[in-house]
Amino acid sequence: MAEISRLPGPVMDLWEWQFEGACRDADQDLFFHPEGERGSARRRRAEAAKAICATCPVLKECREQSLAVREPYGVWGGLSEDERAAILAQRNGRRAVV
Repeated sequence: MAEISRLPGPVMDLWEWQFEGACRDADQDLFFHPEGERGSARRRRAEAAKAICATCPVLKECREQSLAVREPYGVWGGLSEDERAAILAQRNGRRAVV
């Protein structure tokens, strides 16, 4: 679960960018792996989600938000769970546990 204490307050200006997301009309299941999904199936699903992210006008905002709140699940801002964990670990000067 995201660190709720890190989420900004309910101010529309802080969240409005989400209305521009390319993922808003996409199948949400594409961005979150089902329990037990592994290997090539998981990789293909994540790559399809990332392809949508690549066309997104708010990719940067989404990515920054997912890193700021340490979003633990799904593809956000074109990054998988493992990719976000690696970035956060690098920022903290340690290796990611994947």
